[in-house]
Amino acid sequence: MRQAGILLPIFSLPGRYGIGTFGREALKFVDLLAESGNRFWQLLPMGPTGFGDSPYQSFSAFAGNPYFIDLETLISRGLLTEEELSAEDFGSEPEKVDYGKLYLAKDHALRTAYRHFLEKEGEEKSGALLQGLRKETLDYCEFMAIKKAQDGKSWTLWEKELREREDSAMERARRELLPEISYQAFVQGIFEEQWRELKHYAGLRGIQMIGDIPIYCAMDSADVWARRELFQFSDGGDPESVAGVPPDSFSATGQLWGNPLYRWEKHEESRFEWWLSRMDYCLSLYDVLRVDHFRGFEAYYSVPFGAKTAEQGEWLPGPGMALFDAMYRHFGKRELPIIAEDLGVITDEVRSLMKETGFPGMKVLQFAFGSDADNCYLPHNFETRNCICYTGTHDNDTLSHWFETLPDGVRGYIFQYCSRSEAERELMPELLIKLAMSSVADTVVIPAADYLNLSGEARINEPGTTGGNWVWRMPENSFSEEKKLSIARILGTYGRYRQAGAKPEVKEEAKEEAEEEGLKNSADPQK
Repeated sequence: MRQAGILLPIFSLPGRYGIGTFGREALKFVDLLAESGNRFWQLLPMGPTGFGDSPYQSFSAFAGNPYFIDLETLISRGLLTEEELSAEDFGSEPEKVDYGKLYLAKDHALRTAYRHFLEKEGEEKSGALLQGLRKETLDYCEFMAIKKAQDGKSWTLWEKELREREDSAMERARRELLPEISYQAFVQGIFEEQWRELKHYAGLRGIQMIGDIPIYCAMDSADVWARRELFQFSDGGDPESVAGVPPDSFSATGQLWGNPLYRWEKHEESRFEWWLSRMDYCLSLYDVLRVDHFRGFEAYYSVPFGAKTAEQGEWLPGPGMALFDAMYRHFGKRELPIIAEDLGVITDEVRSLMKETGFPGMKVLQFAFGSDADNCYLPHNFETRNCICYTGTHDNDTLSHWFETLPDGVRGYIFQYCSRSEAERELMPELLIKLAMSSVADTVVIPAADYLNLSGEARINEPGTTGGNWVWRMPENSFSEEKKLSIARILGTYGRYRQAGAKPEVKEEAKEEAEEEGLKNSADPQK
């Protein structure tokens, strides 16, 4: 089936309180997708972010980012007031996330909401918030509570008893930090409730959510702290090696990610139970999963701990098909809704694994024009329909800025490839989108900034750099009716337009009932 979608992170949505959320702007974006004939909304990872604010460095693979909680919804449910929010400073630039201010303001607002929750429900309700939590999510709540008590220090710098999760130390922490653990559980309950409501609305409109899961866990995460035996650590407690990728077109010294590597033999001994739990969690949130750095399952790049760059690493064997066989047995089907991010150094062994899993890979047009006519990213070289074509990903420049900064020779080749001339230069971003749409790929995903023809300020991430990433926010009302109609025409021209589900209409009586139910649910965020 030929279909299409748009890539836009939640944090890039417009809105009043410093960052995109699951609120009204998210619902409006779902409507835009549906009414322009799209089938998919592709997101970036939604885990709670730490230092650097990267969604690929999360405090947990089993928890949600509190930043995405919509505060206006909490106002409507009586847990916050307009006056309380007006006193917070979420930043002054509507088109950029100010994470320094957001970190303080969002946490303060959510703690205020929690205080009002306890005032309504009673202090004894706090302990009940922990009931029914997934074990890994409870680990996260405990991890964050201890981290706060430790002034935000990484778990690697905690006292030995807490680092090693000794029984007596953990029992004392659970007892003394129960109020903070319960607050973290409250926040996770609100996150999940709001996400489920957004996803349900999207489903009614015929829109599916493509999630994104990093292959690795962050060093400073509840996952590594709680299950260190699953990662490559020495007996002394230090990582043996860390993750990265070798030098490539993005970076001459490679990318040193610093994530601890998996001890795959331990995962195999447990029949990959941690990975199956992770996939259960993710597939409960999303309709489709893009698995980042898929080639790392065939062979992973191992860099000695303490290295300054990724130049001295080595490739070591990953779990291969054994992991995916375990998934197929667990889920009881031969087709899993997974997109394999197969970019980077791709060998015959990786291609073989891709073929055996049957997962669609990725074709990125910005990688297509730098070499010769045999480039695998050129549409005439697509060997299968079972792939996802992108103009660019979150790691690429915007299409407009990329095209304008190309060497003249490469730009000339693109004109020739598209049967166009220099006189049509201003049309090239749209023509490249149409080139992607005309390909045999079953699915095409276009970053929102490419449809909007935005310049480099809308780039989401530049690999190998620090600062200035993950901050772009889409201006309010960016997608005009004219732009929406243009997208619909493009999708229709290339057989990718999909009829939307009817927009839900809520009668006044039903709306009042829904609001009453919402207030009840806000008293119990686990509902």
